Amino acid sequence: MRKLLFAFALLLAAAPTLQAQTPHLGFDRNLYPGDAALPALRKHFAFTGYWLNNPPGETSNTWIGKRDAFLKQNFGFLVLFNGREDALILRAKRRGTAPDALGKQDAARAIAAAQREHFPTGTILFLDQEEGGRLLDEQSTYLLAWTEAIAASTYKPGVYLSGQPADDGPGKTITTADHVRQLVTEKHLHPVALFVYQDTCPPSNGCTVTPPPITAAGTPSVIAWQYAQSPRRPENTATCRKTYAADNMCYAPGVPKIYLDMNIATSDDPSNGR
Repeated sequence: MRKLLFAFALLLAAAPTLQAQTPHLGFDRNLYPGDAALPALRKHFAFTGYWLNNPPGETSNTWIGKRDAFLKQNFGFLVLFNGREDALILRAKRRGTAPDALGKQDAARAIAAAQREHFPTGTILFLDQEEGGRLLDEQSTYLLAWTEAIAASTYKPGVYLSGQPADDGPGKTITTADHVRQLVTEKHLHPVALFVYQDTCPPSNGCTVTPPPITAAGTPSVIAWQYAQSPRRPENTATCRKTYAADNMCYAPGVPKIYLDMNIATSDDPSNGR
């Protein structure tokens, strides 16, 4: 009996650690999936991406006003703001708006949108940085001006960015995540939460609701990892292509008409937006 009680005490002591390691699945997509799909999606996913402005490639934002619908289903959130690609940053610079000024302007837009959507104080807002590899000077200036402006508000800064190694000179590679962390440290800036995309198989195992642990992403201490994308990128997913549908999209079991990206996170509410 004494041995049994001792073993039980050890189990209780380990419980917080075990709970902290529990994976939480989420999804994101550019288009709102529709109210009717949320119960089916909730069977697999604990959180959702949520756009504050027009998602990449879209001319409108169908997520506006939908936070309450997700709250009714007890979803958590990854709150996203679509940032600027390098060409747009340079275009604004030629027209007289410096990259840091543009970053601050976009941060103000993100803050106002988060407030309109009733996200609470302390919510992490993630800037969508689509282009990977080492950031160019104007890109890093824009990005860090955005994150610092968010940090000065009632919200917290985060960035969605590449965790996939890219060429960085002869025999060298770098990830955008590593570069941003390096810059934040060198410049003594506010901490930035990271949501990385890395759909290469391995470390990803493709479009599945049983992914590897988040530590397999290759970037330590990230908030979330996007391990599957729609459509799949053939150059990254040759060894796991059979996990995707014939149209190269990723679908959740039981939700065959809604393609999406799949994520894993350390929390069921990675942005603390609930």
